[in-house]
Amino acid sequence: SVSALLLMVTLKKLASSGCTLIFTIYQSSTEVFGLFDRICLLSNGNTLFFGETLACLQHFANAGFPCPIMQSPSDHFLRAINTDFDRIIAMYRNWQDDTGEISSVNMDTAVAIQTLEATYRSSSDAAAVESMNLKLIEKEGPSLKNKRKANTLVKVCVLTWRSMLVMLREWQFYWLRLILSTFLSICIGTSFWDLGHSLSSVGSRAGAIFVFVSFVSLLSIASVPAQLKEIKIHACEEANQHSGSFIFLTGHFLSSIPFLFLLSISSSLPFYFLLRLHAELSLMAYFVLNLFMCLLVNEGLVLFVTAICQTIFHSTLLLVTIQMMMIISAGYFRLRSNLPRSVWVYPISYISFHTFSIQGLLENEYIGSLFAVGQVRTLSGYQALRNVYEISQDADSKWKNLLVLFLMAVSYRLLVALLLTKHLRRLL
Repeated sequence: SVSALLLMVTLKKLASSGCTLIFTIYQSSTEVFGLFDRICLLSNGNTLFFGETLACLQHFANAGFPCPIMQSPSDHFLRAINTDFDRIIAMYRNWQDDTGEISSVNMDTAVAIQTLEATYRSSSDAAAVESMNLKLIEKEGPSLKNKRKANTLVKVCVLTWRSMLVMLREWQFYWLRLILSTFLSICIGTSFWDLGHSLSSVGSRAGAIFVFVSFVSLLSIASVPAQLKEIKIHACEEANQHSGSFIFLTGHFLSSIPFLFLLSISSSLPFYFLLRLHAELSLMAYFVLNLFMCLLVNEGLVLFVTAICQTIFHSTLLLVTIQMMMIISAGYFRLRSNLPRSVWVYPISYISFHTFSIQGLLENEYIGSLFAVGQVRTLSGYQALRNVYEISQDADSKWKNLLVLFLMAVSYRLLVALLLTKHLRRLL
């Protein structure tokens, strides 16, 4: 109660400087109630009073519910319009003597609400509010009506900016992940340092790329708490018709692009140079773009699982399980052609983003490469990798893998949109 009073005194000072402050409160002390300028009482979405604070006491008295002496006005108002009190009164009367009574409202709360609403509609306070609305409309004209709802573009921009602010502020979920990803890429790069470019280095370099993609993807699980918070906020906003699932996901997608791109650069470049991959700008740009798409898919997967589970513990547990199943079926521990076709090849290896990301990165590095075997024979990069990881001989295959990753990123967000639309009430 002391904290609430201190907060209200601070808000009162802000209001006296010319700011308009609007907030909701469910139960206030007498001191806090005395600081209000105007109050609006709502019950089941109906307005029971709106006007000056002191006028509310007279309004209740006119409706037949005067505030008893030595009782807080806010407690009296709450008792009159909160239907939960009826059950408490019934329980109380089962064991309380007839001499005791805990409320001066001696009728059913639903009846009291109807009486208060009818009294307010016919009161001068309601007429004053209606008159003020008409004056504002006449003063502003059509522009006031047009300002009532923001268009889709404005909503997307607002939600994008808000999501970016969340990422800037949630350092333990985003910036710490950025630091750890960079540190992890340096660790992997130094572990595979000085592999050379001989035929014997192909298997080790493929293993380094596999470990890099897998571990950097696993760190995305750290964003589960922040994702859950945004989903909860969106559920409340959509219930109030402030925004829709498409607007929320578009804003979330756009806001994640700068951060994930920064994460891709900070993780890819140390690993790329430490592993001494081909020093061509186009190949390096593809490496960064591939990891960016991989993280974009992973972010959609995290959002989808979080929207299903709705708890940090279950979301984290399920994400770890899914990620490990995708890593197992990605084709490094065992070639995809040798995996059991039911379950592991179809469908897990085809829905594993690790598969397409690693394929693209290895094709980017080895398609077009030649390795000398003796003095007269050479092996292509495809042949050198054949017993280590399955890739395609097609020079355009790496771009097809990139397209698959992009379609996965879009598909996960479409699934989230469908889930949020169908199960909105469960998320509240």
